[in-house]
Amino acid sequence: MERLVSKKEEKIRCGWANPKNKLYIDYHDEEWGFPLHDNQKLFELLCLEGTQAGLSWETILNKREEYRKCFWDFDVDKIIKKSDEQLLERMQNYGVIKNKLKTLSIKKNALAYKKIVGEHGSLNKFLWSYVNNQQVVNIWENYKDAPASTEISTKLSKDLKKYGFSFVGPVICYAFMQASGMVSDHEKSCFKIAK
Repeated sequence: MERLVSKKEEKIRCGWANPKNKLYIDYHDEEWGFPLHDNQKLFELLCLEGTQAGLSWETILNKREEYRKCFWDFDVDKIIKKSDEQLLERMQNYGVIKNKLKTLSIKKNALAYKKIVGEHGSLNKFLWSYVNNQQVVNIWENYKDAPASTEISTKLSKDLKKYGFSFVGPVICYAFMQASGMVSDHEKSCFKIAK
């Protein structure tokens, strides 16, 4: 089976990592599948994964800096203070996906974030409790063998929706779990596989 290898570094990576996009390679090498515990970064990632719905992650990753500018680096308090009209106006001024529902969902998610923090102390504590505060490590021959969703991502999806999150279906939640390192799904031959 062919694997994508950077000629410069001669490293074998997961088959999904586009070797022609340095941003994507850096994301694979430095972020994807590594345990993330920063509350604001977890919130950002959850929102961006939801924005990905119907699109490729590469598209969102290429626009991530614009999303950070548009949404005040995903500062929950700043987002909550803005009206829907203000958020939609900002959407027009930045290089983000022009989707009204996805844009307004970020404010809904910020309000839901506050509820979770009020009840559980932090988003990090809430999310990582679904994997007993320990990364789930899977070993796949090919990234396509990994599931699109799991029993855990389905439960997480239902619970996030109860708090008011949107664009958090079971598939999105599993992609989030992979990206945030709650799950390690690097391919067996990938140089970043958890040892």
